[in-house]
Amino acid sequence: MSRTVAGGQLGNVSRRRVLKAGLGASATGLLIRLTTPHVWAKTYPTMGTFPAGVQGKTAFAAGMFPLTGPYASLGQDERKGFELAIEHLNNGSPVTEAVPSLKNGGGVLGKKLEAGTADSQTQTNPAVQAATRFIDSNNAVVMTGAISSAIAVALEELGQRKKVIYMGDITASNATTGKNCQRFGFRLMPDNYMACQALAPVLSKQLGHNLKAAYLVPDYTFGTSLYTSLTQAFAKYGWTAATEQLAPIGTTDFTSYLLNIANSGADVVFNEMVGADEITSTKQAVQFGIMKKMKFVIPLMSPFIEKPLGPEVLGGMYGEVPWYWSVQETNPLAKAFVADFHKKFNYIPRYCAAICYTNMIMWADAVSRAGTYYPPEVIKALESGYQVDTIAGKVWFRDADHQGVAPAFILEGKTKAEIKGEADDYKLVEIVPGEKIMEPLQDNGCHMPSVDAA
Repeated sequence: MSRTVAGGQLGNVSRRRVLKAGLGASATGLLIRLTTPHVWAKTYPTMGTFPAGVQGKTAFAAGMFPLTGPYASLGQDERKGFELAIEHLNNGSPVTEAVPSLKNGGGVLGKKLEAGTADSQTQTNPAVQAATRFIDSNNAVVMTGAISSAIAVALEELGQRKKVIYMGDITASNATTGKNCQRFGFRLMPDNYMACQALAPVLSKQLGHNLKAAYLVPDYTFGTSLYTSLTQAFAKYGWTAATEQLAPIGTTDFTSYLLNIANSGADVVFNEMVGADEITSTKQAVQFGIMKKMKFVIPLMSPFIEKPLGPEVLGGMYGEVPWYWSVQETNPLAKAFVADFHKKFNYIPRYCAAICYTNMIMWADAVSRAGTYYPPEVIKALESGYQVDTIAGKVWFRDADHQGVAPAFILEGKTKAEIKGEADDYKLVEIVPGEKIMEPLQDNGCHMPSVDAA
């Protein structure tokens, strides 16, 4: 576990709330700066780690990341995004300066943020145990992390029980904000439904209609959710499923699954595996000659697959990601984020870092706008539909299921001749606005529990 600690400063509340209360600067002897409003004390009951977690000069944020195991490269990137967010919230940055509630740094509502991280090992139990320790021992006021959707679901359920807000990072299963939705859980990343709705029109235009597809599926909630979303999205274009091959996380030999795919008569292969499993299965597919017989698609492209696979494999291949760094060409906040991240960690950030970073900005903005760390008020601020300027553009959360309304990025792998520099591995084909691809609420299965529900 790593930990960073810093000092503290005073916080704020809205001018409208001051005027509504009938208090002016002349009546109170206070000089009210409209750009940096001040907090008016209000008493809230005890809930979760409130108020114990904010009685001193600091507040504690907990991150559970897969730093070992098959998703380790993604988890390391995610952790670095978390660390940079803490640094920017405490000290200020061009990104926080663009968010009115977070101008000038100084932490969140006058509390400098402490950060604790733990290795989830890409397993549910270590993640939940670490989060529980951070809540019980450090009075964590917010949690984040996860790559596996199974871990994300477990952490948001823990947040509901412990009454601590969980900001889900790289969790794409529809269930996270669908049937497993929690009042204390939020997910910024586009879910599988959204990703597939963005990907299907592009792929059908490029590859054609009425094709047969084979699916290599990680055998847990993310994989089965992605399979369902893919088949539904591509059915509009006449695509049918030739075979679904379910493989456990951590599989090292995909021979039997790939043989079944090779013999399925499919025109297209969707490789849904993630991280190291994605690399291993794709390399073995090359060895089996599958890519010479079928088009190969990685619907959610993992970070850092570019070096082990190379442009010879990825060139011309399509996929979706929740953020891509070349958006900095049109988004100055993304440009500032990429520059600061590269300076601190000496490489260009991938989407795991970007989503975790943005999640922490969204949470901090909600606390600041609420004028309190009291969880129900922070949840109301997150649910309000307030749009925050971020490194991915304006994003917000839908109140009914806490799904982030955020864009999906469609990529195409570059050939060796097209690559010009560091991490220049993909063409950004299209950015699809989140509001255009949201799953209808009546279909997603969310029955949002109350704040008080266990």
